[in-house]
Order: sequence, then structure tokens, then C-alpha cells
Amino acid sequence: MEEPISQEPPVEPVIEERSNPFAALRHRNFQLYFGGQLISNAGTWMQIIAQGWLVYQISRSDLTLGIVGFASAIPTLIISPWGGVIVDRVPKRSLLILTQASAMLLAFILAALAFTNTVREWHIILLAAGLGVVNAFDAPARQAFVIEMVGKEDLPNAIALNSMMFNSARVIGPAIAGILLVILGAAWGFMINGFSYLAVIIGLWAMQLKPHVPVRHVESPWKQLNGGLYYVSKHSDLSGLLLLALIFSVFGISYSTILPAFVEQVLKQGAIAYGWINTATGVGAVTGAFLIANHHGSSWRGSWLRLSSLAFPVILAVFAFTSFFPASLMLAFGLGVGFMLEFTLINTLLQTRVDDALRGRVMGLYTLTFFGFAPFGNLAVGALAERIGLSYAMMLFAMIGLVLSLIALRKFPQIRKLP
Repeated sequence: MEEPISQEPPVEPVIEERSNPFAALRHRNFQLYFGGQLISNAGTWMQIIAQGWLVYQISRSDLTLGIVGFASAIPTLIISPWGGVIVDRVPKRSLLILTQASAMLLAFILAALAFTNTVREWHIILLAAGLGVVNAFDAPARQAFVIEMVGKEDLPNAIALNSMMFNSARVIGPAIAGILLVILGAAWGFMINGFSYLAVIIGLWAMQLKPHVPVRHVESPWKQLNGGLYYVSKHSDLSGLLLLALIFSVFGISYSTILPAFVEQVLKQGAIAYGWINTATGVGAVTGAFLIANHHGSSWRGSWLRLSSLAFPVILAVFAFTSFFPASLMLAFGLGVGFMLEFTLINTLLQTRVDDALRGRVMGLYTLTFFGFAPFGNLAVGALAERIGLSYAMMLFAMIGLVLSLIALRKFPQIRKLP
């Protein structure tokens, strides 16, 4: 039988004022996870940069960039709620090993196509869709697995460090990718990414976890999915957080889809500059994650989330019309800080309020809102950029995101007071 589900979210554990910003690293399992993911995510960012540049060089189309982004994220929209149900039913480590191995295989296939000069647009779109299917299961599994490695006490710190690690890789990966694109070509970025997944798989195998105790689920997967939706609908704070994630996904981070074209057409730069723009964003994101990990206490989270939700679109609107490269780097840094604050704070506030029995399903809904609806933003911004221009498309999306965030924060005023 499933454990009974409480009607109220659990109270977040009290964090001492003199908290250690690296407290979660005292857990051996999280050390293994942190190191493996750092290597793997560096490879992932190398592939993201190389793939975006390769697509644009093949197609010379802003719309094609949007289509690739759409293909990579649309499976998340369809599958991730069910992925969350699966996460609540199976051992999370086993599921993660399977998803990481699948992603490794897809990277090697893309590398082989690029090395043999047979890669075409439809290859990249199809492989991007395949990776989207993998991520629909991988993302909620990774989010729900964190508590098994560190426990509830160090969960907020682990989420912040996880975000810091992801974006430290975002600093390393794009910088290396920009150099590789010029010297060796995109194929090597795909190949290195494929091998980088081994670090995560080995780390997962080496963990010492409590034996998995199978839970007999008397409810069907469909009823479990409805149970997760009902649970979120009954807690307005969770609903508000997911709405902010949805707005940010569609109208905030979608600008990155057309960034290769923006660097070439607006900034008049090449592959190395594209890598540096992404690196500046990554440095900003690492800075934001460190601020969260190092900040003592937790009463500030809601107010900081409100601030980042409003500041990010303003910075993006200014970035859209900045053609001076050094200024673009500074603004990209600001976008990175804003992205990390919003991404990590929503994640933390959700995870510290959700019942353990529904953690996978709620994080599946988080994956759906943050990543599943992104394809519509990716596709729309690519199509709009071809009609009205890159800068105007970015600015329009930024302003829509700002207005919708203001509406969401007004509808759910309790968000600014969340600890």
C-alpha cells in the first residue's frame, strides 16, 4: 500500500544562521554525484554550443534554430508528467543510469554523423527529440533523487550546489566549445560529451544507498497522475511557483535558441564570441547559485524570487538592443544571475514544501512547466525573429514575460513571503 498523503506540505527544516555553504558535500554520495555531474554537464554544454552553431551554419535560418529547440523540448511536454509517476514507482538510481546511458548513445550517433560529414538538419532535429524523451524521465528523477543523497536538512543547500555545479560546467563547456569549433569542428564537441556521461554512470554505481523498498501501488498510473495534479491545485503556493516557472520558460530563457544568430547578425561576431557570451551567462549563474548557497537563513527566498522575476526581463530587453560586445558580456552575466535565482529558488521552494510520497510527480510537473512548454517559446521566438528581427523578437518576449510575471505575483501574493 502507498503511504498516506498529507494534505499540508511539510514544514521546511530550520536552517541555522551560521550555515555551511557547502554542507551537502559532507555526504559521500553527493560528492560522487557532484563530481560526475560537473564533468558530464561540461560535456553537455559543449554539445549545446556546438549543436546550435552547426545548425545555424547548415541552415542559415533563425526558424530552424527554433525548430531544433522545439524538437528537443516537446517530448518533455507530453511525457514528463508520466515521467514523474515512473520516478515515484521505481529505484531512482537505476532509472538515472538508464537515462544517462541513453543520452550517451545519442551523443555518439550525432558525433558519428558529424565526423562523416553526413549530418543534415533532420538528423539533428530527430536526435534532439530523442534526447528530449530521455530528459523527460531524467529531469524529475534527478530532482527527486537529491533528498536520498543528503536528507531533508541539507536539501536546500544541495539544490543550490547542484545549480552551481551545473552552471560551473556552463562556464567551462562553452569556452572549450568555442575553441573546438574553430580548431577541430563541432564533431569533437559531440564526441567528448558522449564520453563525459561515463563520469555520472560510474558515480551512480559507486554510491552506497539504503536498499530500495518496493512500494505496492494499488492505484493506477493515471490515478497517481491525477493525485499529483490535485495535490498541487490544493496548495496555492505550489501552483504559483509552477506558474512562474511556466512564464519564465516560455518568455524568458527562449532567447537562447536564437543566440547563435544574434551573435553573428547583431554583435557581428563568430564562434569564439558565441562561446564567451555563454560563458559570461554561466559565470553569472554560478555567482547567483553561490549567493543562494552562502546566504544564511531562508526568510529571503520569496522576496528574492519576486525581484529576479521582474529584473530578468528588463535585463533581457536591454541585451536585445546592445551591439557593443563588452556591454553584451556584462548583460549576459546579469541574465545568468537572474536565471539562476529564479531557477534555483523555485526548485528549492517546491522541494521543501512537497510531500515525499508525491515528490516525483510534483517535480515531473515542475519539469513540464520549466522545460515542457519551452518548445513553444523556442519555436515562436525563432519564427518571430525572421519576421520582425532578432532584437525586436527578444524585446517583445521580455516585455510579455514581465507583464505576466507581474500578474502572477499579484494573483499569488504569498510567494514574496515564502521562507
